[in-house]
Amino acid sequence: MRVFIAGATGAIGRQLVPMLVTDGHEVTGMTRSPERAAELDALGARGVVADALDAGAVREAVAAAAPEVLVHQLTALPQRIDPRKVERDFELNDRLRSEGTHILVEAAQAAGTRRVVAQSIAFMYEPGPAGTIHAEQDPLLQSPPPSFARSANAVAELERTVLAANGVVLRYGYFYGPGTALSGGGSTGQDLRRRRFPIVGRGTGVWSMIHIRDAARATAAALTNGASGVYNIVDDDPAPVSEWLPALASAVGAPKPMRVPAWIARLAAGEYGVQVMTRAQGASNARARAELGWTPEFPSWREGFAADLG
Repeated sequence: MRVFIAGATGAIGRQLVPMLVTDGHEVTGMTRSPERAAELDALGARGVVADALDAGAVREAVAAAAPEVLVHQLTALPQRIDPRKVERDFELNDRLRSEGTHILVEAAQAAGTRRVVAQSIAFMYEPGPAGTIHAEQDPLLQSPPPSFARSANAVAELERTVLAANGVVLRYGYFYGPGTALSGGGSTGQDLRRRRFPIVGRGTGVWSMIHIRDAARATAAALTNGASGVYNIVDDDPAPVSEWLPALASAVGAPKPMRVPAWIARLAAGEYGVQVMTRAQGASNARARAELGWTPEFPSWREGFAADLG
């Protein structure tokens, strides 16, 4: 199968490209630099260089590849996000999710591509009653903090655009593993070692995790399996910050995280930072398991942290 991956050298792309090449697919990977295109060539894919916000360049690259499936993995997140300045730090990422998605979908349609698979997130649901674990039909965030409103709108725009083209939206949980923030060498692992990533309040925010390799495997499955629609790509074990953060610290050899009251954290991390640590809710992977023919290698972050982060 001919597969075009936009954002082929990101965290998921670095896992996905070798999987698809090994499985015999003809992979074209789009990236922003000649150096990274050469890395894709070395993996057995064909690297092409294009600015994802240059509609003409993207259309030309997709047309030349004539893909049967286009995979949208475009992101532009800084190595370390300042939760007080998410509007600044997410500016390009938001443009890629809104403008970039329109450009990719239009290029795919012009090239006769039969399927678009796109990256979204499983931590954008409107909070429900305490203990809610969200399914795909639950509404997305309705009243985000002002600093996060543009980002929330960009996620919703990405999903509308892809679904209008009968595509597949994969709502990934928080990534952990190689090349992610939640790893020994990632920004969260480093902050934990410096005791700069505390538990806020009682740590009641519930996060759904996914190992980066499991996320890539789900993406590979979505090339052919499942109907058009939305799928949560998360593990089986949503957990509060008060449980998973100390376990992550232990796995990466960091001291036990400190605890700080929410009002103090709000001064340092802003309203968005406090909400994700105290009010976040998890997601269910039941639909992905049933319809994509996918099961996570690490059903729980507890196993994944111990096996891959030590």
